[in-house]
Parts: sequence; C-alpha cells; structure tokens
Amino acid sequence: MTTIRIGRRAALAAGVAALASPAVVRAQADPIKLATLTPLTGAGGPYGPVMAKAAASVVEEVNKAGGVLGRRIVLVSEDDQTNPEAAVRAARKLIDVDKVAAIMGTWASSVTTAVAPLCWESKTFLCTVSGADSITLLPHQGFLIRTQPNSKLQVTRVGEFILSLGAKKAFTMIPQTPFTQSTFDVLNQVLPKGGCTHQSLIYDDKKTTYRTEVDQALRTSPDVLLANGYTPDTVVLLKDLYRAGFKGKILGFAYSINQKLVDQVGQPEVVEGVYTFAPSPAEGSGAFEKVKAGTGSANPDPYTCQVYDHTNLVLMAIANGKAATGEAIKDNIRKATVSGGKVVDNAVDGIKEIMAGGKVDYAGASGPCDFDEKGDILDCKFRYEQIKAGKFTLVKIA
Repeated sequence: MTTIRIGRRAALAAGVAALASPAVVRAQADPIKLATLTPLTGAGGPYGPVMAKAAASVVEEVNKAGGVLGRRIVLVSEDDQTNPEAAVRAARKLIDVDKVAAIMGTWASSVTTAVAPLCWESKTFLCTVSGADSITLLPHQGFLIRTQPNSKLQVTRVGEFILSLGAKKAFTMIPQTPFTQSTFDVLNQVLPKGGCTHQSLIYDDKKTTYRTEVDQALRTSPDVLLANGYTPDTVVLLKDLYRAGFKGKILGFAYSINQKLVDQVGQPEVVEGVYTFAPSPAEGSGAFEKVKAGTGSANPDPYTCQVYDHTNLVLMAIANGKAATGEAIKDNIRKATVSGGKVVDNAVDGIKEIMAGGKVDYAGASGPCDFDEKGDILDCKFRYEQIKAGKFTLVKIA
C-alpha cells in the first residue's frame, strides 16, 4: 500500500483555502437537485406515477455509478394534479425552496403553459411531454425542450389515418384546450386533400352528458368521429355515442382512451372497435428495455419513455457543461445527441464517455432525441391500435 504524506505547511494552506472558500467546498459536496412535475392525480393520473418512477430509476443508476461531477443526484417529485394552478404552486416550491436545476415531465399543455414562464424567469430548465404548438412558441429563451411531437405533426398523422380508414365525412368533438384550434386548422387542411369533409364542435368537459352534442354531430352522418378529450369526459362521450346508435368508426388519442377508460366504461360493447393513436416509443431498443426494467412495466407508455429520456439528457448536459445549473443544461442539452458521437442509451455510459473527453449520440427510449431551435423534437414514429374484446391490439407503427 502506498502512503501519501502531506507536509504541515501544505495541510495548513489547504485548510486556510477551505475556510476562505466555504461556498466552493459546499457547492462541490452538495447534491444536484432535479425534479419531476407529473400528474400523479387528475386526468393525467394514470401516467404521472410511472413517469416519475422512470426518472427515479435513472437517478438511482447514476448515483450507483458515482453521480455527476462527483455529486449525488436528488430527485424531488411533485404532483401537478393535471391542473395549472396546482402546478404553479408546485413549481414555485421546486424553484424557490428545493432550488432544482431542471423540472421534467409536465404533461398537460395547460400545465406546461402555466409553468414555463416561472422556469425561464428563474433560469430553470424545463422538459415537457405536452403537445400544443403554442408551447415552443413561448419566449422561453432556450430553457425548454419538448420530446412529444407538436400538435401539428400529431394531428397531421391523425388526419392521414382517418383518410386511410376510407372516411368521406369526419367530425371532431373536443373540449377547449391549448391545441383545440390548431387541431381544427390542421384537419381542415389535411382531410379535404383526401376527399373528406370535416366538421367539429367544442364541448364543456365538466358536463355529465353530451347527448345534445352527440346528436348535433350525428346529424352530419360522419364516417369517422375523432373523440379528442381526456379520459373522464371521453368515458361519458363514448357511452353517449353508443346510446345514440353511432355505427361509424371512432378514433381518439391514447392518452385518453386507455385501459383506465376501458375499466371505467365497464361495457365492452361501448369501446369495441375504437381506434387509438400515440407517438410510439422505440420498442426493442436498449433504452426501451431499461425503461421496462426500471419501472416494472411490460409495455411502458410514450410519456414514461420520454421522461426517462429527459432525465438522461439533463444529466449528460450537466456533465458536458461541468455545472449543475439551468443555464448549463440549456447550453449543453443538444451535445448529448451529436451525430458521429458514441451511441449510448443511458446516462451512466454517456457521462463516462463525456468525462473522458468524448462525444455522445443518445438513442432514447422514445426514439432519436434531436431538437430544432425552438425545442421541438424533429421526428418520431406513431402507433395505431384498436380495441378488440377489451384488449388493445396493434394496427400498425408508422
């Protein structure tokens, strides 16, 4: 064993330096604080808990490997309740009390829209899975990325799928959300190109019945009806469509038409044949398998995969920037996906390569994590399923 002896003068000098710079010593020893702000309750409640669990699994692995910059990671998880007011209170606590460098996982577009100004004003980095186009048009100054494809890309693909079903008349029923108008605008552009007309209405998502609205929609004799709400109101809407005798095809986003909805409806005949649509995770990839292992889920949803990616990207950005601040993350988040860099599917391998002076190209659980200058994800695949005998069956991934 080799023993290293430090001379008395050197030891005294080191002690004086430490006393003279206590903030530096504390900064090196203090843990790095990150946060998830996911919907543990409310309409997004089926997704938020496992999203937070995915982030925690990444933090656990990185801490086991020694952390980042020699510092442990502490993950603080808060509930946004799928409610903008509750989300703002939680974000204030994360920013002002916990002093986190990044907030990850905001789900509802209304929540992200409410929280984003707090983040850019405090220089806290924000990663979101919200889809409304308006989010990346906010003056976020680079303190935001979105792994969810924006609503223009998503609704374009919805329109193309509606056309593939042979529809000549389509009708959209949707509550008032940040993406309502853009949904109408995109469908009104895409559907007529395929010879399909489109009509729509906005409903109050707090009502206990939509029979009047359903009757209005069915008077147009649609071939396909797009049910574009959240789970609670879509349960009511699907029941009313069934009672009204609608025989056409029904399509909805998978974030609302999910297993929880099927269970709440409680009548297999009401949901039989309904189609769902969602961005597709990178099934079969190394990162996807790590999400499965970290969450205990055999089929993790796209939002869980995206939050897994958020956490890996943020930690690698901190390693690249050699600082655990929102500004360092902002300036270095895209350095985790450098073309020609070493391909990695987790932050442990990525941090190791970065600290050795190398470049990395992260292959995420949600797919390639490349962003444009606004913070939008450039591309992803989409998954289409249909409910048959109470089970979701794959139609195609494209």
